[in-house]
Amino acid sequence: MPDSEVTRGGGDRPLPAGAEPDGGAVPEAADRRLHSGSFSSGLSVPDFAACLQMGIEPVALVQGFCVMRWAWYGAGSPYLRGVTPYSTGAGTYVSNYRCPHGFVSTDHRTWGQNYEQTWVEEAWSEGFGSAYQRMLDEATEAGAHGIVGVADTTRHLGDLGVTEFHITGTAVVVRDGDPPPGGAPWTTYLAGQRLAKLFEAGFVPVSVAAALSSVRVWAYCMTEYLMEGGALGWKASTVQEAAQVVDAHMASYQIAREHVRSQLGGDLLHGARMGVQQRNLGEGDEVVECRLVGTRVRRFRDGARLAPPLPTVRLS
Repeated sequence: MPDSEVTRGGGDRPLPAGAEPDGGAVPEAADRRLHSGSFSSGLSVPDFAACLQMGIEPVALVQGFCVMRWAWYGAGSPYLRGVTPYSTGAGTYVSNYRCPHGFVSTDHRTWGQNYEQTWVEEAWSEGFGSAYQRMLDEATEAGAHGIVGVADTTRHLGDLGVTEFHITGTAVVVRDGDPPPGGAPWTTYLAGQRLAKLFEAGFVPVSVAAALSSVRVWAYCMTEYLMEGGALGWKASTVQEAAQVVDAHMASYQIAREHVRSQLGGDLLHGARMGVQQRNLGEGDEVVECRLVGTRVRRFRDGARLAPPLPTVRLS
């Protein structure tokens, strides 16, 4: 190879003469890994083989990381923007609950509220977005067309209001393919056969989509009694729905869907995964967080079957 060329990624794609291998956009250790003359991959053996069958070649294992700090706010905080129920499609979700008993005692919780913790959602979105962009920077530095098999993890550090974000994926190039429009690599949680089926159906991945909703349950008397297992002596039966908690869960699902829908821009969501986490704060109070992720996809043609893979072992 001429001295004027420096290999990058998989070792068979040289940089143009005079180009700088380190654009300064990624840490020095990551730059050294990306320009090591060999490729790395986070794919399983079947996914790796399926990608090669589709003409997709791994370039490098890329990753991004971020740590975000956020704080708690109580009822009446100026961060609670508006009091319009989220189901109307406007404002921040807030719902009030009133005691049905009248005055009982000074410590009786006569009022409760569910409200969307927008500052938590914004901190999560910013932290995820920062880690995601750093992964994209590494993939761009490696000359990738896309990133497959994206995996993301978030970890809360106790009750400190600190969340760690770590996103990884395998940067790939499409054999004989053109760079993506705009230069930013496309991304997907899919890999291997699932990605092949997506192409077969006439869709291409655009990017991953991810959002978190956070709803705080500020319990009133009925919720406190029910969530602490207390018996309601004036009721003929102790079987009763905790309506405030149900409302919080349903609202968190809907808010997460709306957040992701705002990222799609008319495209579709494929392979959606939803997870819910509850944190008990005592006396019936809790936080309900719903995390929704998936791959944003776009149709590029009508479905057509891919060529069958070549067999490697015959049974007859």
